[in-house]
Amino acid sequence: MSIWTRITEALSALTSGEGLAAVFDRLRSPPERSVAFTIAVIALGAKMAKADGLVTREEVMAFREVFQIAEGDTAGAARVFNLARQDVAGFDDYARRIADMFSDQPDMLRDLMEGLFHIAMADGTYHPNEDAFLDEVARIFGLSEDDFSALKARFVPDTSPLPHTVLGISPNATQEEARAAWRRLVRENHPDALVARGLPEEAVRMAEKRLIDINRAWETLSRRAA
Repeated sequence: MSIWTRITEALSALTSGEGLAAVFDRLRSPPERSVAFTIAVIALGAKMAKADGLVTREEVMAFREVFQIAEGDTAGAARVFNLARQDVAGFDDYARRIADMFSDQPDMLRDLMEGLFHIAMADGTYHPNEDAFLDEVARIFGLSEDDFSALKARFVPDTSPLPHTVLGISPNATQEEARAAWRRLVRENHPDALVARGLPEEAVRMAEKRLIDINRAWETLSRRAA
């Protein structure tokens, strides 16, 4: 059974008048968290699309890149997106429910933020309203300012991608501290580790770009040290 079939089943369980946010209260068991994760990225992405006032073709393509949506599953993804856009619940309500769901898995929340940055930058621009949206979601998720800055540095072209920021270390960190941070991040972002965290296979591909950025940051610091 594909994840999109499971998402369709989850949406079908909503009773008349229930908003999409109710789904997050029902998908708490580990086997269903991958369904909740996918719905969360699409739902918050839809709320973010409202923040900058339009949904671009590039943003739709970004969803397809992350989730590999087959033609037969497009309707299910579109339903999630439209339910979120039409839901009277604010994005902060979604974010709080999701933060509560993954409170024991903070890495999942960082993965989700990465998906949102990927979608935000799909059209090549970083709208001030998107920045405010993502900053508030990160705050609700409990991400530190350093974590948020590291994500922003990797995705937003106008943000200086300082290598120590990408690695999450102090500018004054030693070479050994940088090496330890690099090794830890490579280990944590191995595809097997992501699958173990409960990410759907469709979202694991985000780790490919993440690892490129992590390795590039380490190579930059290594060259400086040499």
